Amino acid sequence: MEITGKVVRLGGLTEGTSAKGPWRKQDLIIETDEQYPKTVCLTCWTNQINEIQSMVPGQLIKAQIDISSREFNGKWYTDVRVWRFDPINAQAPVQQAAPQAVPQAMHQTPPAAPTGGPEDYFGNDSNNGDDLPF
Repeated sequence: MEITGKVVRLGGLTEGTSAKGPWRKQDLIIETDEQYPKTVCLTCWTNQINEIQSMVPGQLIKAQIDISSREFNGKWYTDVRVWRFDPINAQAPVQQAAPQAVPQAMHQTPPAAPTGGPEDYFGNDSNNGDDLPF
């Protein structure tokens, strides 16, 4: 999967030793660039830690991620693990799309708004004595 966003901040560095040897992990908090932005905590492991140290708040990045969940003592924990970063160059020129043909229906004039009371708006005949729109 892929996620794009702007760097908000780095989390604390965690280090430890497992049966496989020493490990390090650090969280990277980003904010997605959507109509309703989401804040996402990306977990970076040993091989990405050096890469995220040079990131600054506001920098745009694209991250290749894996999402995994696990259960421990009746609670579920979800990780968003990064396996690759791609910086987004904000200075890159934006390509403009070729203009597309506008459908004929878009050129038609919209119908006029009703000028009378609710009967006109709901399409009821005002002579039937029924003032409900349905």
